Formats: sequence, C-alpha cells, structure tokens
Amino acid sequence: MASGHASVNYMGVVVMGYSLCVPSRAGDELAQEKLTQYRAMRDFDVTAEPAGGSPAASGGHCVVQRHRARRLHYDFRLEVDGVLASWAVPRGPSLDPAARQLAVHVEDHPLEYAGFEGVIPRGQYGGGDVIVWDRGTWTPAHTDDPAAAIAAGELHFDLVGEKLAGRFALIRRNRKDSSKEQWLLVHKNDEHARHGWTADDHPRSVLSGRTNDEVAAAPDALWQSGVPAAEAEVRLGQGSSWEPPTDDELAALDAMRRNGPWTVAGHDVKLTNLDKVLFPGRDGEPPVTKREIVRHYVTIAPLLLPYLAGRPVNLHRYPDGVERPGFWQQELPAGAPEWVTRWHDPEAGPDDADCRVVADSVPTLAWLANLGAVELHPWTGRLPEARRPTWALIDIDPGTRTSFDEILVLARLFRTALQHLGVEGGPKVTGQRGVQIWVPVRPGYTYADTRGWVEKVSRAVGATVPELVSWEWTKDRRGGRARLDYTQNIVYKTLVAPWSVRPRAGAPVSVPITWDELDDPDLAADRWTVRDVPARVREAGDPLAPLIGRAQELPAL
Repeated sequence: MASGHASVNYMGVVVMGYSLCVPSRAGDELAQEKLTQYRAMRDFDVTAEPAGGSPAASGGHCVVQRHRARRLHYDFRLEVDGVLASWAVPRGPSLDPAARQLAVHVEDHPLEYAGFEGVIPRGQYGGGDVIVWDRGTWTPAHTDDPAAAIAAGELHFDLVGEKLAGRFALIRRNRKDSSKEQWLLVHKNDEHARHGWTADDHPRSVLSGRTNDEVAAAPDALWQSGVPAAEAEVRLGQGSSWEPPTDDELAALDAMRRNGPWTVAGHDVKLTNLDKVLFPGRDGEPPVTKREIVRHYVTIAPLLLPYLAGRPVNLHRYPDGVERPGFWQQELPAGAPEWVTRWHDPEAGPDDADCRVVADSVPTLAWLANLGAVELHPWTGRLPEARRPTWALIDIDPGTRTSFDEILVLARLFRTALQHLGVEGGPKVTGQRGVQIWVPVRPGYTYADTRGWVEKVSRAVGATVPELVSWEWTKDRRGGRARLDYTQNIVYKTLVAPWSVRPRAGAPVSVPITWDELDDPDLAADRWTVRDVPARVREAGDPLAPLIGRAQELPAL
C-alpha cells in the first residue's frame, strides 16, 4: 500500500491494484492544489519521489508504511479527493481499543505513492528505509464527505486491510491552525479488536515479506524526479522483462520488412532500416545488418541485463555503421519511449549528462540497438549508490606492439596474484585486442579504494614483466607496450559490458571466459561474434555470472 508522510522521500516502488470505492468530489485541480505543500518541502532534483500526477476518479485506498528515518514511525494514509491524506503515527496503528495512538497530520501525498517500498536518499528529508506495512481499502462512516470530516477534526471509518481491520476513528486534539496538528488514532471495540495488539509485533512488509533491514540492504526499485510518476520507476532487480523473446516474437522480427513496430515483452519498439549494413563481414562471411544486432541483444538479454540493470549506461553509437565515425552518448537519447527507464543524476555538473538511460529490459535493448548503440558501457556503481563501485576493474590495455600472447601472459599473472590473495574475479575477452578482469566488491568502497587496490596489484604484476608494461598515460609514449590501466576505477569511466558487441568487422562480442581458458591455444580476444555467441552460451553459459553481487572484502596490500 502506501507511501511515506511529511518527512518521507521515496526511492522504491511496487505497483498495487486495489479497487477504489469512495466517489471523489474533487478532480485534478483540487488534487494538484492539495499537493502544493508536499512539492514545496522537497527537492525533486535529488529526492526520488514522484511530484504527483492526475488523481484517480474515485477514492478508498488505504496504505500504511513502516518508515525508519531519524525515528521509527508509521505513515498512515487514506485516499481522499485524489490525494493521500496522511498522518505520521510514531507507535503505529493498533487493534487494541484501549490504545490511543498519537497521529501527526502531515501534508497530503500523491497517489503514485501507493505501493512504495524502498529507500530514501541519505541527507534528504525523511532519509531512511520504508516498507509497505499494510494495505487495503476504507469506507467513511457517518459521512459521505470525508474531506469535510477531516477539516472538522473527526473522521470515523471502516478499514479492510491485510493486518488492520474494523472501525477506526481519527480525532484532532489541538487547533487546526497549529503548526502540527496532533490527532488520536483509535480502534473501536468491535469484533476485530485485539487487546494488547501492537504494530511492532508484525514488522514485515505485506508486499515482499521483507523487513526494513532487508529492504534497506537490497531495495528493489528507485523513483526518479523530472519525469511523470508513471514513468519514474528504476527497477533494480530482475523482472519479467528479462525473459528472452518468444519464438513467435523472433519470427516476427525475422519476417519484418525494413521498418515497422515490433512487439516484444508487451511493448512496441519502432525499428528502422533493419537491413542496413552496420559491420563488414570477416573471414569471407557476409556483412552484419542491424537486424542481426537487434536479435543479438534481445536474445542475450538474460545474461546481459544482470550487468546493466540499475546502472546508468554510456552508449557508443554507430548509426551509419562501424566503418564510419561513431560517437559517445551519455544523455538519454531524444525520443525515448515512455517505458524506457531513465535516471536523473542529482550530482551532475554543468558539462555532465543530467538524464541517463538505464537499460533494464528486452524492449530497451531492442530500442538501443535500433539507434545503432553498438557498445554498452555500464557504470561500475549501481543505484541507489551510483557513485560507489560494485566491481574493481583490471584493464589490460594492449599497446601498438603488444601481441595477444603477451596479453595472456599478463592475464595469467593477474590470475596468480588474485589466487595468492584469495580474491575472486573473472576474466573476459574484450572482443577487440585485450582482456579485462572484473573483481566484485562489497558495498561501501569508494572509487579511490578500488583504484588504489587495483594499482597496487597491477604494479606488482608489471614489475614481474617490466619489458611488457609501460605506465605512461598516452600511447605514443609507451613504446608499443601494454598499460595496466587502474584509472578505469573512477566515476563516469566505464568498461564495455560482458556480452556487448564491439565495433569491428564481423561484430565480435566481449565474452566472459574461465581462468583455465587463458591456457587455450585457440583463444583470441575477438574469437566470438554475434553469429557464434549462441553456440558459446549453450556450451559454457556465463562463467562471470556467479560473481554478480558478490560482497567481497579486498585484502589490505
């Protein structure tokens, strides 16, 4: 059910579907007027809360949230006139008719809060974690005008929830013009009354079954400002949109002419110039078309999306094919469908992208592929802590004279170093000339932490084979040698995602491999292309996948 109260800013959302049963006497204009105070108290450039849209045509939705901010309290909300009339209840509602619970009347909240469960940004008003503690419907008693009853200071109502039920009353104790209206929330002595019943004895969410601690540790979604609330959800966990296209959907893609809408996972994606050549062929094979790139990204989605979901993504676009200059794009591309998830960066500088795409579904991958977004580079940090890394990245950047055999020497030395340190990581070929190693880290590290740690390991590896490594920044001063680039561990810098295509002939793919495959004499950095990756996946799956989300401590060096 619900959302927070006056001191609440929210970041996670689960949509609910209760029927609404009390006619509303006010429309959109009244609801927007009621939300004026709510908007005035919040900075929507930083706080991921919906600003409030149009109200539903009827009322009757009741929601209660358990909210840990500076103090634990419960946010009790009733849908009235297209908004959520709200009270903060420190000890929570009770079924005990002897309990007289203080309820502080706070500003109305938008209906989009129905179903909110997640965290609120640190340092913001109401910062903390929120669960949907109860949800249901309510019906006013002794009145057909609940807004007037609230204005008069006394509202009686019947509630049907998953935890709460029966006849309640809200009664104002002090003057209406007081800075904080203090009310009492009481339960009548009816058949639903339970003596000694307290809210804190029932701490779990009715949506997820989780506690506040569990939601705080792993929020499922994030709300963003700057877009209509219906479009503001940033999903941080797996959803149904991670499933690959059905056989029928793929058949429709294959049968489509050059242009047209393609329906996949319930969304229509406008596809254009599907037969346009984006990559020259290699080894005598025909060129690779946009249709094949779309197909690659949507079919590899179950393996690719775990590396992308909840992360802003930098796009390397080649709309005219990889034989012509491409360009980097960090800002959300123009004309994005409303269902594309976007993130507004509250810390963006004047030269930084403010609104970024979060690629978290099959339709979004299809849309990006249609734009010629050949390469996808996700942030190392994951929302809601986008500036805290979840991976420490080791980038073996080949020089102009570096052979792949020399790259493998360096990669094996990193393998030995990580084994000696007891640190888990996984390699992947880049699809071009190099090898990268991804090391998962626990929450809480800064980029300075991971950068410093990777530098120390890299310096040790480089000292073993100094003839292969240069520490010069620019390639023209490296003497053709490789650089072990620890500076990739910084906010805004990214490495290509596992399973992303690379801009070379044949459309090679950056593929995760096992440590043992570093000893395979047939291994090459661009061994697999969009055409043979499906066979590779059937044979080996994703060796890096078990490390996703691993909370690993980096040993002191």
